[in-house]
Amino acid sequence: MARLIDAADPAALEERTRRGFAARFGRDARIVASAPGRANLIGEHTDYNDGFVLPFAIARRTAVAAAPRADRVVEVAGAFAPGTLRLSLDAPIGRGEPRWGDYVRGVIDECLVLPQGALDPGGFDAWIESDVPAGAGLSSSAALEVAIAAAIEMLARRTLDPLAKAALCRRAEHRFAGVPCGIMDQMASVLARENELLLIDCRSLEFVHVELPASAGVEIVVVDSELPHDLGEGEFAKRVEQCSAAATKLGLASLRDARQGDLERLACDEDSILYARARHVVDENRRVHEAVAAIRTNDWSRLGALLDESHASLRDLYQVSRPEMDALVEDLRCAGALGARMTGGGFGGCAVALFERGATRSLAPPRWPKNTGSRSSPA
Repeated sequence: MARLIDAADPAALEERTRRGFAARFGRDARIVASAPGRANLIGEHTDYNDGFVLPFAIARRTAVAAAPRADRVVEVAGAFAPGTLRLSLDAPIGRGEPRWGDYVRGVIDECLVLPQGALDPGGFDAWIESDVPAGAGLSSSAALEVAIAAAIEMLARRTLDPLAKAALCRRAEHRFAGVPCGIMDQMASVLARENELLLIDCRSLEFVHVELPASAGVEIVVVDSELPHDLGEGEFAKRVEQCSAAATKLGLASLRDARQGDLERLACDEDSILYARARHVVDENRRVHEAVAAIRTNDWSRLGALLDESHASLRDLYQVSRPEMDALVEDLRCAGALGARMTGGGFGGCAVALFERGATRSLAPPRWPKNTGSRSSPA
């Protein structure tokens, strides 16, 4: 049963995290850091192809309460998942159990080996709480990584450049979680601002905030299909490999550089899979720029059509949807959405839809709990 992802209260999350820390460690937390999850309006599977994306932060966050210890040990636990992570900062850090701890281990290890000098927090205890749904394609992993990095910054009393922090968290996910993701998720979690989308050039890492003001007369809603997905099980990595193979066959550094003539060359080679993957990436990059233009000119019907086109491409060319997701997208259109698409890596997770403001009131509970809009918060 699908459900709208409504806004959560960040103050309540912080208080819950502080209480959890005190109950676990018998003392008060020194600091609390948090970071949001994200949804992607358009620009799917383009980030690791050096392309363009248009994400926004959702009003759901992961929070980390922490306090220093007298030794060089780190102990981390939380209500969001079972298990406890315990490690020494003076010993090699590797993967281990619990599985979620690899995201934390990865960020800690990357902080300790920064080329510009270690970001060493010293030993600390930490408690994690989150209201970002796990496995929903809303980058709960990036929210965890960025929140841990922010906590380490506070404990070490040193601030990283925002892009450097996003890159650090991405390396952690590559090395320790084994997910060859692009940098969109981490950049969105670090840089997104309230009521704005974030246009990112994933090659140059240049970014522009694109305002979606309350006066626009539309709202973006995020709907969880409640179909879990696991990007670590191979399909995501397979798409990355296929795109790399297509770029190599074309003699390009990445599919970011592919043009229509290149697609025709792939079609002539009769490699239907590589052609389909490359065509999606080329068309999706174009759709991102057209979506920004539509937002800036208040052309909401065009923006809705671009969302529909993106979903069809993800379903037919990139093959990362599934029948239940297609049905959910169609349900949203039938409910009055100007356009809708799956968002995230695929095979489950969430959909995004564009509605005229107030139109979501007609969506009947309990399938569609009341939504308060897509609000984003800075990391």
